[in-house]
Amino acid sequence: MIGKNNVANLSIEHKIYLLRGQKVMLDRDLAELYQVPTKIMNQAVRRNQERFPEEFMFQLIEKEYLSLRSQIVTLEKGRGKYSKYMPFAFTEHGVVMLSAVLKSERAIYMSIQVVNAFVRMREMIARDKDLANRISKIEAKQDRTSSIIEVLVDEIDSIAAEVKDMKKLPEPPKRKIGFDL
Repeated sequence: MIGKNNVANLSIEHKIYLLRGQKVMLDRDLAELYQVPTKIMNQAVRRNQERFPEEFMFQLIEKEYLSLRSQIVTLEKGRGKYSKYMPFAFTEHGVVMLSAVLKSERAIYMSIQVVNAFVRMREMIARDKDLANRISKIEAKQDRTSSIIEVLVDEIDSIAAEVKDMKKLPEPPKRKIGFDL
């Protein structure tokens, strides 16, 4: 069996991308994890096309590929280093099906690791949504509290102005004490 240390160094989560609203992994990244050439892996997929409906796997269009490529790395120069075909993107279910097609011990083990990475990402996104909802609720309460405080401050200012005006009223004439001559 393959050691866990090897998997830890692969940083699977960094190879999961968001395309067409789905979390996917590219064929070349999966081939690297499974330690098989991308071409061989894609041939196995083509031979088992019925196992890979579009919700499991799809081929990128050029616009998606160029956008994704600019996010990942700058290409090295050299003849034959990169495929002339658009890569395939595999969803979480596609990764599971891929392990059934490849049937090697490494493929099965790595599929489990990849699925676990998808699950961790899903949990992380759910936590982030929960945190965002909680922050929104706190901000809404703060806005209401702020509005109430503004009204109270206005009332206090109004009362203070009335009190100040009351101090400015002329004092009633003082009654004289003593005899008037």
